[in-house]
Amino acid sequence: MRALIADDDRVTTTMLAGMLSQWHLETDVVEDGDRAWEHLLVDDSISIAVIDWEMPGIDGRALCRRIRDTEALAHVYVILLTGRSRPSDIVDGLDAGADDYLVKPFNREELRARISAGMRIITLQRRLADRVAELELAAATEKHLRGLIPICCYCKRIRTDENYWQQIEMYVSEHSDARFSHGICPSCFPAAKAAMDR
Repeated sequence: MRALIADDDRVTTTMLAGMLSQWHLETDVVEDGDRAWEHLLVDDSISIAVIDWEMPGIDGRALCRRIRDTEALAHVYVILLTGRSRPSDIVDGLDAGADDYLVKPFNREELRARISAGMRIITLQRRLADRVAELELAAATEKHLRGLIPICCYCKRIRTDENYWQQIEMYVSEHSDARFSHGICPSCFPAAKAAMDR
């Protein structure tokens, strides 16, 4: 997973980058809100953003709002890291769109726990998105199978979208999870036995 650190304090960013890399996160560091915004827009691999409230350019709270107003960035887990500790500041930060709020000077283990919680949420969101995609594909397949399927009345082959005639077993297997076991029904058995006896 990749993380973006946005803070104008070089000591803080160096310390954060070191910690996050120890927790198996690749990190990118920027010094102001404008660069953070540009970076988020061009790099869709960023999953976590640790941003300072007070920094040059776009401040952290405004950056949170922009992230939440941009559908392509909905997946980014935002931690607002700031020296502001009043309850009203915390509420303002969370209302602006931060997923979490941590006051400077922060405790290393508390940050680790909050980063870990963010990573769990991101992983769950990805799994949910994958499951939704699977369900949408299954629904589209089912709709396709319920639609009009051109079939030869003589050989029972099905015409595909590419205008290729395919055996019904192969067609259904490719468009569903159905499996076929072959046998001979009672009404066909005499004709099949006669053909085999020839």
